[in-house]
Amino acid sequence: MSSGTDPFVRACALGDLATDVPLRVDVGGTPVAVVRTEGEVFAVNDICSHANVSLSEGEVEDCQIECWLHGSSFDLRTGKPSGLPATRPIPVYPVKIEGDGPDAAVLVSVTQES
Repeated sequence: MSSGTDPFVRACALGDLATDVPLRVDVGGTPVAVVRTEGEVFAVNDICSHANVSLSEGEVEDCQIECWLHGSSFDLRTGKPSGLPATRPIPVYPVKIEGDGPDAAVLVSVTQES
């Protein structure tokens, strides 16, 4: 990275994440849903692209997060919706894990979408 500032910010500890249970965190003023599923950690914008509701209140299954209000699901890897009523993807953010065990830091960068 050419700039002297690291865009990654600590969002939570790895131990804060239960499998398939989204956690809403604020990263630099951006609402982010952090999800541990299928052995990986993902970070997506917490606001549904169809309605202004929190995705972290929805359920996670098959690497997708479902909006509890209208049932649209979004792929945690790409942000793409898998069905109506949502038609626009949600931002997906890069994640890094630093350290080991439950105290490992989950770092998220909201300045670069992946």
